[in-house]
Amino acid sequence: MASTDAVQSGASMHPDMEKIASRQAASTVPHEELLAGEADAELLAKLGYKQELRRNFTMIEVFGIAFSIMGLLPSIASTLAFSIPAGPVGMVWGWFLASGCIFVVGVAMADLGSAMPTSGGLYWWTHYFASPKTRNALSFLVGYSNTLGLVGGLCSIDYGFALMFCSVIVVSRDGNWTPSNGDVYAVFLACVLMHGVLASTLSKVMGKLQTVFVAMNLILIAATIIALPVGKKLSSERNDAHYIFAQTENLTTWPTGWAFMLSWLSPIWTIGAFDACVHMSEEAANAAKAVPYGIMMSIGSCWILGFIIMIVIAACINPDLDAVLSSPFGQPMAQIYYDAVGKKGTLGLMSLLFIVQFLMGLSITVAASRQTWAFSRDGALPFSSFFRPISKKMGYIPLRCVWGCVLLAAILGLLCLIAPAAASALFSLAVAGNNLAWGTPLFCRVVWGQHKFVPGPFYTGDRFSRPIAWAAIVFLVFGIILAMFPVGGPNPTPQDMNYTVVINMAVWGGALAYYFIDARKWFTGPKITIDTLPIQGGVISENSTPVEIEHGKNVDDEEKKVGQTYDIGSDSA
Repeated sequence: MASTDAVQSGASMHPDMEKIASRQAASTVPHEELLAGEADAELLAKLGYKQELRRNFTMIEVFGIAFSIMGLLPSIASTLAFSIPAGPVGMVWGWFLASGCIFVVGVAMADLGSAMPTSGGLYWWTHYFASPKTRNALSFLVGYSNTLGLVGGLCSIDYGFALMFCSVIVVSRDGNWTPSNGDVYAVFLACVLMHGVLASTLSKVMGKLQTVFVAMNLILIAATIIALPVGKKLSSERNDAHYIFAQTENLTTWPTGWAFMLSWLSPIWTIGAFDACVHMSEEAANAAKAVPYGIMMSIGSCWILGFIIMIVIAACINPDLDAVLSSPFGQPMAQIYYDAVGKKGTLGLMSLLFIVQFLMGLSITVAASRQTWAFSRDGALPFSSFFRPISKKMGYIPLRCVWGCVLLAAILGLLCLIAPAAASALFSLAVAGNNLAWGTPLFCRVVWGQHKFVPGPFYTGDRFSRPIAWAAIVFLVFGIILAMFPVGGPNPTPQDMNYTVVINMAVWGGALAYYFIDARKWFTGPKITIDTLPIQGGVISENSTPVEIEHGKNVDDEEKKVGQTYDIGSDSA
């Protein structure tokens, strides 16, 4: 049977299906193992899925997991090398402008997240809104790009942790030790494995821990914006307002304007985990509100707090930016701390920095495993039947997906052994992969499926929703292009080359090749997982697709016309 549109979460569902969804929501689990409130389970049932994960995340905790993955200050520290070459203007105004554009993307995604909250939301939305001829291929591509983008994010976060951890040792030894690529990978691997252990064993309190993670992020931010100016006791030691807000530099061989644009990579990478709210939607109470507000609160808080942090750093940084970038500590932020607060202060702040970075990695491990599980639930990943089961013993989590993500991250992290340029591609893998995954469902909605969109509790309105979506799409395309440029200048050497274009083209080309060679024969989009229930003229079964239910024999004439309009059933393999 052909795969077609998935059931809308609003009024598009047939009344008979509403009753079925309600009964299914109530009967998904025994009373003593109730995983979700009736409203959340019913909304998920309308999307074709039974409740299998426990909804133990509140709205604040959904915000917390995205905010903790962003890990504002550690992420800024990991990506300062992108913004410092453009000088204070690139650091301060590059952050402000790029963050504003990212907020527009978040608002566009919030519209969809409120209407159709499911863990595999990005590829689910793509399949629902795309044209009949493209929906399967695009959904397959988005699912793989998002999954590998999240694992790439895990790699880049843990690689940043490894560099910070090693920089603390270098500072403690007064620069008399230089970590090898092997040393960095060993720390990276230990970090990834520890994330797997903690994500497996702390599932029952993971939601509560997000509040702790947010608090630790805020403590680190407060400590930094106080310690740096205080460390520069004399006003003459601090840079003036003109330097902070108007001083341009260009430490690249690109034109100055393009060097400024490349500074946007720091906020683009930092504020790049808001889709975690979508992936946690099947574990969120009142998901239709928690997901959109979690997205916007996480982006908005990073936008404002990051702007303040960048102003403080620009005020206290050594004007000799080359010296900061080539710091013997291997970390520009470590040099900035050292210049302001000395050795002991640097050891304290950098230790807190890599601890918060570690917590970022734990949160993104959880988010990546949920996307991986959702994609395996729909049979799209190799060994899906192996990764699909939920571990009830460990707290209703996709345990095998957690360790699948850990193993893949350990393999991708081998790039650390090649060269820093190859390892830096891990940062851009997350940017380009996720940008494609975020932009595609937005594009499908405004081009093919706007008339099918039924808003949820959060909605920007008929007047603004489409322009916001188009603005988001344009920015995401620009972000993909930006992520593939060599940051140092044109004509790069093999050591300076940006390998993102190679890695991402391999991911996207490989996913599409896999689809057209083999997966098109069996991948039909999101599957129905609610138990078999009779309907007039057919049954709901695990092998059904949401549209097969929506356009069953019991629909009225108007719904049949809609199905015919969109060529229901014409895109069979």
